[in-house]
Amino acid sequence: MENIAPAHTLSAGDLLVSVGITFVLMTLSAFFAGSETAMTAASRARMHQLEKDGEKRAKAVNWLMEHREQMVGAMLLGNTFVNIASSALVTSVLLTLFGSSGVALATLVTTALVLIFCEVLPKTYAITNADGTALSLGRVILFIVQVFRPIVDAVQWLVKIILWLVGVKSQGLVEDEEEAAHEEIRGAVDLHHLHGAVETIDRNMLSGILDLKDLQVADVMIHRKNMIMIDAESPPQEVLDRVLSQPHTRLPIYKGDTENIIGVIHVKDLLRALSRNNGDIKAVNVNTLAAKPWFVPDTTLLADQLRAFLQRRTHFALVVDEYGALQGLITLEDILEEIVGEIRDEHDLPVSGVRPQPDGTTNVDGWVTIRELNRAMNWDLPDEEATTIAGLVINEAQAIPEVGQQFSFYGFKFEILRRQRNQITAVRITPPKQKVES
Repeated sequence: MENIAPAHTLSAGDLLVSVGITFVLMTLSAFFAGSETAMTAASRARMHQLEKDGEKRAKAVNWLMEHREQMVGAMLLGNTFVNIASSALVTSVLLTLFGSSGVALATLVTTALVLIFCEVLPKTYAITNADGTALSLGRVILFIVQVFRPIVDAVQWLVKIILWLVGVKSQGLVEDEEEAAHEEIRGAVDLHHLHGAVETIDRNMLSGILDLKDLQVADVMIHRKNMIMIDAESPPQEVLDRVLSQPHTRLPIYKGDTENIIGVIHVKDLLRALSRNNGDIKAVNVNTLAAKPWFVPDTTLLADQLRAFLQRRTHFALVVDEYGALQGLITLEDILEEIVGEIRDEHDLPVSGVRPQPDGTTNVDGWVTIRELNRAMNWDLPDEEATTIAGLVINEAQAIPEVGQQFSFYGFKFEILRRQRNQITAVRITPPKQKVES
């Protein structure tokens, strides 16, 4: 079979024009591809800060980031158009020069040119210099987006109609922007910590701040069984001795029943009253010194409770359930410890209810909270389904265990040491081997 001869030959001028147009089209393709990459890879937080600092170019970048769908649509539209145009032009030239064999040659040449110069090269540069590229090209991209906007809107509308016809609901890029922002910050912190740029203690503090919106007061409060309280009917000397023997500066006062909290006494108020009466404790009326108690629901989010502490300028609140029954107490320090870790001073006592044993096991009272135990022992027992260690065992066992029963959950071994009626009062916990060694 004879080869098909070219229909006509190109002059040197025509060939030069075709090469020039192809070069311009591929340059535009590289621009669109690199611009899209730079805009998606640029740091949104840094651009926001630059705009606050007066960088005018950052304003255009931030607008494009907020209208990401339109920006991506415009870049894809421009990139698709110039790639098809350049491919058609190269194919036309090579068909003219080499006949039917030029189709295969055009495919190879176009693929190589587009891959190297229109995709890999610009996108690699854009990724390695994302912020600078975004700032340099932001205004130009914004102009292009505004020009292509009618076409992009029409295409997006058509896509949504097609998706609707096939039963797919089109949703926005971000359904919950606040949640996405928190996860983005958390991911960035973890990534920098993985690369050694953020220390572990800093990572933990930043994660602790983000966790406040997911934790409730009940998750971190001091349980009522571990509360130190003052009987309002006790003799003044006994009250003074009890107050001075405790590491806490604020203590609840109850009358008759421990559920009947009538106030909160501050050690400084007691000492001031003692000083005014020349050290005569019998002349001090403890009940008149007590401040009005503040009750908060156990379902209050920690972030909201922190703001409430700051607004009321107080550090102490009593926690009640939906029926008004006392559940425990929470302080500003308890919330801060969720951020910075355990805060200890010379007056703090070891964690109550947690007793490490020489053999590596730990005896834990049932009312100890899981979060408190995790902080004290550097463990990672889950606290999503239960607040206390007794609650965790009952939840996992799906029953109230008998004394002596043993269970294995999450790599830990639990042995029931004491039980009072339907309450687990003490558990021996054996951590995984690696936990003991660490």
